Amino acid sequence: MALLGRMLKSGIRLTNAVRLRKANALRQQRKAFRKLISKARFTEFGQKYHFEELLNAVEFGPDKAFYEKFKEHVPIHDYNRMFDNWWKRSLAGERDIAWPGRVKYFALSSGTSEAASKYIPVTKAMSKAIQRTSIRQILTLGRYQNLPSTLYEKGYLMLGGSTNLNAREGHYEGDLSGITASQIPFWFQRFYKPGREIAQERDWALKLDEITEQAGDWDIGYVVGVPAWIQLLMEKIIARYNVKTIHDVWPNLMVFCHGGVSFEPYRAGFEKLLAHPITYIETYLASEGFIAYQSHPDAEGMQLVLNNGLFFEFIPFNEQNFTADGELVDKPRTLMIDEVEEGKEYALLLSTCSGAWRYLIGDTIRFVSKRRAEIVITGRTKHFLSLCGEHLSVDNMNKAIETVSDEFGISVREFTVAGVSHDTLFAHHWYVGTDDPVDADKLRDRLDAKLKELNDDYAVERRHALKDITVTVLPAATFYDWMKARGKLGGQNKFPRVLRKNLIADWQSFLADRNLS
Repeated sequence: MALLGRMLKSGIRLTNAVRLRKANALRQQRKAFRKLISKARFTEFGQKYHFEELLNAVEFGPDKAFYEKFKEHVPIHDYNRMFDNWWKRSLAGERDIAWPGRVKYFALSSGTSEAASKYIPVTKAMSKAIQRTSIRQILTLGRYQNLPSTLYEKGYLMLGGSTNLNAREGHYEGDLSGITASQIPFWFQRFYKPGREIAQERDWALKLDEITEQAGDWDIGYVVGVPAWIQLLMEKIIARYNVKTIHDVWPNLMVFCHGGVSFEPYRAGFEKLLAHPITYIETYLASEGFIAYQSHPDAEGMQLVLNNGLFFEFIPFNEQNFTADGELVDKPRTLMIDEVEEGKEYALLLSTCSGAWRYLIGDTIRFVSKRRAEIVITGRTKHFLSLCGEHLSVDNMNKAIETVSDEFGISVREFTVAGVSHDTLFAHHWYVGTDDPVDADKLRDRLDAKLKELNDDYAVERRHALKDITVTVLPAATFYDWMKARGKLGGQNKFPRVLRKNLIADWQSFLADRNLS
């Protein structure tokens, strides 16, 4: 086994050296675009939107003529437009709709704001693309000099949705994490935990209990999951075995691969559960595809996956392209990878090997390195607060919570913000989940002050239309109980950072029923 680890690490270093000699970002994206269009040109979508002409343009046309034609021929799609016109037919079993063949798997995704599930197609081509990117990410571990070769012989715990997928009308549906775990290559199954039997469990609480009971028998080196649920699992394991840290149970735990939400608000509480530092690697794996991952130890962000089944477009996230409610205007300005600028926010459009075309995924990102195509996620197009022009982003909220929790020495497990009325003007109501004692008024004052430092628009509006800030401190379990009550406990489900419309009333009613409002 030790020999296997040394061989793997040597192979990883060699592979990384080869990968450094890769084409530039625009060339990679042009190649990805050509492959997508070529594959899909005989589908109903491809025929309706003249993919044959687009293929000729990308193969024989000058420079970026293909992109001008792409924008001219293919409209931008949100989920409703894509599903109602195309994916609904794939869900019903029709072939060759937006991608060749019949779609066998659909990822159920409700995001963090909508009650109804979205059905995102996961084609065979997408499953292979996700596996390829996952392997590439593992290969990047060779760049982390502090990680010994023995890491590659340890268990790999993936905490995700059930692999016991729902079979319905000729297809399977479930969490993307469950779909991908059900298709793990045979050679990797010896390392994979919690193993097939527990992975099939649909009851999230029971799954955590079963993992906890078997945790003492596993030698885990690498953990993958959403920070809130991994932290909750580690706390259960520590309590079950009556130890001080997770390293008392898993002494060889070296890497935590996280995604879905910003890790920073969780870091302080998470690290209290460790005996020594571990390596953190961030990923951007959405139901629509494996979009980006942290590719080297000193990365400020995650590197976009430019050459594996995804074509990216970027819409400047500003008043010219989006309304105050985060709705896209008609004919927004869109850019390719070579046209973006560092430090500016963009909404993502994806075209994928699952048959998504110019698809508005709903996330906003910022480039921290254009040369490396590295990004950070800043929020959602509709998950920001701008009641009166304060333009408060999820990124601002995460940074404020991180800083203030450090100042107060508390662990904030969850938080959310609601925009509410205040007489004839406006206010923000923060709900902060922590099990540590803290004065809500002092917490409010520091949050308010930090947000003024982070966001000039917020500072201006606090002197004018944004008249009040309220903070309600709640036990962390309250947030998980609400998710459980809505049938969204576990897996890839995340608590919304901004409450809107009916969710505000639902949340406030939930708290009132428990005398917590």
